[in-house]
Amino acid sequence: METPVPVENRTIRVMLVDDQTLVRQGVRSLLGLADDIEVVAEAADGVEAVAMVAECAPDVMLLDIRMPQKNGLEVLKELNETGNLPPTIILTTFDEDDLVLDGIRTGARGYLLKDVSLEELVGAVRCVAEGQTMVKPAVTERLLAGLGKSRLDFSSLDRPDPLTERETEILRLMAGGYSNKEIANALNVAEGTVKNHVSSILSKLGVRDRTRAVLKAFELGAI
Repeated sequence: METPVPVENRTIRVMLVDDQTLVRQGVRSLLGLADDIEVVAEAADGVEAVAMVAECAPDVMLLDIRMPQKNGLEVLKELNETGNLPPTIILTTFDEDDLVLDGIRTGARGYLLKDVSLEELVGAVRCVAEGQTMVKPAVTERLLAGLGKSRLDFSSLDRPDPLTERETEILRLMAGGYSNKEIANALNVAEGTVKNHVSSILSKLGVRDRTRAVLKAFELGAI
């Protein structure tokens, strides 16, 4: 599910997947404070999650990595392979850096710590529902440093074509989590122009979405 979800003038449908009841209750309570977000389903393990996605078709899935029966990475892989993976944010803790990168490789759009604030949580859900990513430079650099800057092993070109100066500028803004519209406003260009640049960036880096583009750029030292 790579097509951005139009969310204007309608409620964003969210599915929570975590084996800890208190975590689900806490996240649900926070999201309940946002008028444009509704929690439509909860799953306590990966098996339930896979079945529920087909039933409720959420706009965004908040997914724990460590769960019984079927873990978060297995959920991502299965849904990705069947073409049923909704825009997904990994719920993580400080000691799961390797799993976070595995999750993003497998199709997640980004990650949040489980003690996330209301503002960060709501902003992330809205961002991902609109087709953007939650890959922040500071956190990504910490993740890569923690893994000894090992290769991300994406299915992408080893030596991508060089980016233009404008493409590099747009890629930096993408890494900051900005939408095409926000990038267009910042650079004083048409949104369609930004979309064309983004398509060119993905093609040159040999990746299929913005999340992988940002991570690949960090790996190559392009930004």
